[in-house]
Amino acid sequence: MVQGLNYKAAVIGGGPAGCMCAYYLQNNLDVTVFEAVSPLKTLLPTGGGRCNLAHCEYDFKELAANYPRGEKFLYSVFSRFSTADTLEFFRNIGVETYVQDDMRIFPTSNSSVDVRNKFLKALDKVRFRKEKVLRINCTDKHTVVTDCGSYNFDFVVVAIGGHASFNLCKYLGHTVVEPKKALVGLKTKEDLSQLAGVSVKINGEDLLFTHNGISGPYAYKISSLRARDVFPYTITLDFCGMLDLQSLLNNNPHKSIKNILSEVVPKSLAEYLLYKSSIDTDIKACMINGKQRDEILLRLNNFEITITDTASGGEVVTCGGVSLDEVNAKTMESKLVQRVYFVGEVLNIDGFCGGFNLQNCWSTGYVAAQAILCKAAC
Repeated sequence: MVQGLNYKAAVIGGGPAGCMCAYYLQNNLDVTVFEAVSPLKTLLPTGGGRCNLAHCEYDFKELAANYPRGEKFLYSVFSRFSTADTLEFFRNIGVETYVQDDMRIFPTSNSSVDVRNKFLKALDKVRFRKEKVLRINCTDKHTVVTDCGSYNFDFVVVAIGGHASFNLCKYLGHTVVEPKKALVGLKTKEDLSQLAGVSVKINGEDLLFTHNGISGPYAYKISSLRARDVFPYTITLDFCGMLDLQSLLNNNPHKSIKNILSEVVPKSLAEYLLYKSSIDTDIKACMINGKQRDEILLRLNNFEITITDTASGGEVVTCGGVSLDEVNAKTMESKLVQRVYFVGEVLNIDGFCGGFNLQNCWSTGYVAAQAILCKAAC
């Protein structure tokens, strides 16, 4: 323990990662959080306002597999602060949780506001300054320069998120991987407007058709995996897997092909696929020939669309940020500047939907705090 030592720590950014780090430092160090807007404001829209705190995966390697960028880096991080540790933290500040069928973890209140309020209440020893940080001058004492003044600290934690300008990081000499949108809807070359509002499950995840493309968890995963691909690119959707269409036709000879396919995919999608195949929606199953059957299966199993851009609005995650090659995964400390740490989405780490990006914040925030406490005690 380092209680009583007069060390000062600055946390730049009052989002989930910064506040997590501040929480674990506050009993031992003099902690100041610099947040120009409002602490934990970015927590409010998560999980559709219900706050998807984490994902019910307790094996650290399996958990890390849900991060297109940062998987191996997170092995060390998650082995030090796991999903179980996250849930214990929230219980300690008065937030009980439950697990949905899709393994996403939410507060029993289903309220991001409730989580935010209890988290802020738990930061009772932390000083908050509503100031914009302009730069960090690193000497024996690190100086944080803001639009209101300058302050000296022994330790600095950079937690500015993934949408910042990253000038602070570049000023420190760090390489910043160019940020790109991830977990975002996608625009398509094809006109899918007549399917707008239709939702279909692909590999257990929802895909939603919009007026100008696709959205929903499955589309977000595609946008994440292919965040650095050059537009346009083509994707193939499989709506039904291994479907024995011939057996369906044989067993329902007098049923219209539209009604048969409506048992496999939403009716509007069935009609659209038949239209694209130039097949009458009301034709009876017994009248479908082999060529038409194969054409239908091709549309169901290999539905090609061309992605032209990301959709505007809605995105809360970016891929990109401070290069992981320049950060110690065991401590979150910069390899270039001593006593400077990076946590959360400022790093080139991003995960899929389902609580993974917040888990990155909780875990890296904790790891940085423990490393600072250890160094302060030496």
